[in-house]
Amino acid sequence: MAQQVQGVIAPGKNQPLRVETIVVPDPGPGEAVVKIQACGVCHTDLHYKQGGINDDFPFLLGHEASGIVESVGEGVTDVAPGDFVILNWRAVCGSCRACLRGRPQYCFNTHNARQKMTLLDGGAELSPALGIGAFAEKTLVAAGQCTKVDPTVSPAVAGLLGCGVMAGIGAAINTGNVGRGDSVAVIGCGGVGDAAIVGARLAGAARIIAVDIDDRKLATAQAMGATHTVNSRAQDAVETIRELTGGHGADVVIEAVGHPETYKQAFYARDLAGTVVLVGVPTPEMTLELPLLDVFGRGGALKSSWYGDCLPSRDFPMLIDLHQQGRIDLGAFVTETIALDEVEKAFERMHEGDVLRSVVVF
Repeated sequence: MAQQVQGVIAPGKNQPLRVETIVVPDPGPGEAVVKIQACGVCHTDLHYKQGGINDDFPFLLGHEASGIVESVGEGVTDVAPGDFVILNWRAVCGSCRACLRGRPQYCFNTHNARQKMTLLDGGAELSPALGIGAFAEKTLVAAGQCTKVDPTVSPAVAGLLGCGVMAGIGAAINTGNVGRGDSVAVIGCGGVGDAAIVGARLAGAARIIAVDIDDRKLATAQAMGATHTVNSRAQDAVETIRELTGGHGADVVIEAVGHPETYKQAFYARDLAGTVVLVGVPTPEMTLELPLLDVFGRGGALKSSWYGDCLPSRDFPMLIDLHQQGRIDLGAFVTETIALDEVEKAFERMHEGDVLRSVVVF
C-alpha cells in the first residue's frame, strides 16, 4: 500500500524549496523502500535547485543518505527489511561493457527505481536527485542502491559516504592513485576537498598542500591532515605549490572546485608526468582552453573522478570500518544537524562557507 510522507521539493528553477506530502509506492521488482535516518546537504542538491543538472522539475532533493530498509520487492536478495544501508547512485548492472571487463566502478548502466514517487497534491511525478530523493521520511530506490554497513555507526556520519565524502576520498585513492611518499595538492577545501585530504593522508602522502581563498577553510583542511596551506588570494597557488615540492610541482593535484581557472592552476601545479584529478563539478556553460603543446609536453594524466571512482559494495563498508577503528574521523565532516524544513537555510550557510556538511536528521 502506497505511503504518504513529507519531503523537500524544488518546484522550479531557483524557486524556494517546499516541504510537501509525497506518495511513495510499494516497491516493485528489484526495488526497496528505505526509511531515511539522516541525509547530508550537498552542493549537488543546490545545482538541482538552480537547474544546473537538468530541467526535470519538480525535484525531490537529497541523496547523501542512510536509513533502514523497510520493504523490498520481488527478486531482491542482497538486502532485507531491517538492514541498515547507505544509499548510493552507482547501482551497478553487472552486464554492461565495463562490468563485463571487471570494472564495475565505471558501470555505464547504473539503475534507479522504475516507479515514480509523486506529489499528493496534483499527482505530479517527482525526479529524485541522483535517483535517490532522500530529503524525505521514506524514499523508493533500486535495491542495488542500498549498501549494507555496520549498523552501530551514526546515521549522520554514514550518509555522507553516499556522495561528497566518498567522492573526495575516492578522488585521492581510486582516481589519483596517491601512494606512500607522494606530494598532493588539493585546490578547493570544502567537503569534497577536505575528504580528498583525508584520502591522501590515508594513502600515505608525505606532503599534502591545501589551497583555498578562505582562511577558515584552510584551518579546517589543516585539521583534516593538510601539512601546508596556501591562500590563493594572497599567494600564487602554482608557484607556491612548486616551491613546496622542490620546484617540481605535486605528484597529484586534485581540483575540487569545478572551475576553468582552478583547473588551469591544477594543470600547471603538477610535476611532469604528474596526475590532475577533476572532482569539482562544473556547470554546463564552462569551457576550458589549454595550449595543446603544454598538454603533450607535460605528459602524465588528466583524469575526471565520478563518485571517486568508487564501488559502493567495496568502499562503503571499508571506510565505515576505518572510521569505527578510529583511523579516519568521518564525524569531523558533520558541522550541524538540522530539521527537514531547514534545508534552504543550509544552502545559505553553504555559500557563506560556515559548514562542511549540514545533515538532516529524522
